[in-house]
Amino acid sequence: MAQDPQLPARRSGLERAPLQTMQLDEIRPADTAKVFSLQDLAELVFANHPIVKQAALLSEEGRSQVLQARGGFDPKLEADFHRKLFGGTEYYNNWGNQLKIPILPGGIDIKAGYDRYVGVYTNPETRTPVNGLAGIGLSVPIGAGLFIDARRSTLRQAKALLTAAEADRVKQINEVWLQAAKDYWNWYYSYQQIQLIREGIALANRRFQATARRAQIGDQAPIDSVEAQITVQDRLVQSTQLQVELQNARQVLSNHLWNKDGQPVELPDYAAPQIPVLDTVSRAQFQQLAEQAAANHPTLLKLGAKIAQYRIEERYRREMLKPKLNVSGTLISQGNFYRSEVPSYYNFGMDNYKLGVDFSFPLFLRAERGKLQYARIQLKEFALEQQQSRRTIATQVNNVYNTLKAYEQQLALQAQTIKNQRTLLLAELQKFELGESTIFLINARETKLIDLRIKQESLRAGYEKSRAELYYYAGTRSVDK
Repeated sequence: MAQDPQLPARRSGLERAPLQTMQLDEIRPADTAKVFSLQDLAELVFANHPIVKQAALLSEEGRSQVLQARGGFDPKLEADFHRKLFGGTEYYNNWGNQLKIPILPGGIDIKAGYDRYVGVYTNPETRTPVNGLAGIGLSVPIGAGLFIDARRSTLRQAKALLTAAEADRVKQINEVWLQAAKDYWNWYYSYQQIQLIREGIALANRRFQATARRAQIGDQAPIDSVEAQITVQDRLVQSTQLQVELQNARQVLSNHLWNKDGQPVELPDYAAPQIPVLDTVSRAQFQQLAEQAAANHPTLLKLGAKIAQYRIEERYRREMLKPKLNVSGTLISQGNFYRSEVPSYYNFGMDNYKLGVDFSFPLFLRAERGKLQYARIQLKEFALEQQQSRRTIATQVNNVYNTLKAYEQQLALQAQTIKNQRTLLLAELQKFELGESTIFLINARETKLIDLRIKQESLRAGYEKSRAELYYYAGTRSVDK
């Protein structure tokens, strides 16, 4: 865009120089068809961004862990068959079947089975009638495992970690949105900079043409046209640099744009950002956000889930300090008990049973005590981390809120400064028409006005970025999705 300004064609007559600078007023909204709003960005980011989709997998992963833990309570059907026939003799013909059904409360297992162990050399302890034996019974832990066992501990910890996974998902999405919002307002600032400089170029070029025509007819000193031309060239140089910054800002923002097919898309050159409306955060809203941060911040929720997990682990490890004492009992009956000719004393009853007791107890309990100690240490670590995180989050929310209030004051002062600077510029223009001022002073006043307007846009962009940070530190998002 940078190029040498063309001298106007020589014309006769005296013209009034168009020195008015009313264009450098408040920014005007762009064509609504070209506006790419923050809401448009949010819809694309939350629907198609790869990291947002990846974050959704965290919840799926947590649910898969819960499903895996529930597998410890799945009924299990087992069967085995072994037969040996040699030299016309059937050494053994063993067929064992068992259905094991875990029961969640108490760590109890219900067992139902059918066994048929026959053959010349079958162990007499396991030999059954030719028709086999059917049985149904229970296995109950009396010592360790009565109140909580490995299966119940794993399931409860998986449920706690599902909460942690959901908190991770929310935090990851919030981070993506915070960066996207910051990049949006950086693009907005770059866009407004180039717009103001282009306006400044147009004004300076009109002033140069007017002074050049006056110089041609001898109504104004030729050096004034040189002064006006230098201003045009200087602003063209600025425009070139700002154009590069705008392109870079547009590219950075485009990093967050993806279509539904997972293909990256580019923000078109003709797109324009929305004009920010100073949506101030009231004290009541701040209190609400502070309460939100204290109660539902993803970091605190994740740490709370970790604490719940290690409380379950601690309870389980304390349970493992008890002696292991398992009692099992099975009522048995001959395999063809459904036939009426089978004697009643072969049916299920208190006279046909198997009973077993298993006992074990490590004398020093070093492994169990070490695991319990480790669980307690982890529990303390996460509790202390949660305590510090809660304080840090509250401080961050307060700091950003204070920053927002400072921005509000700065914006109000900046608006008044711009108003005063515009008054000075208009007065300088009037003095020039009366022959009491120079092009140099007018350009200086106008350049100062442009700089003040650019600073105002910088403050507006900074306010919006801080506002996004406020919601982020509170554990939520400024655009509800």
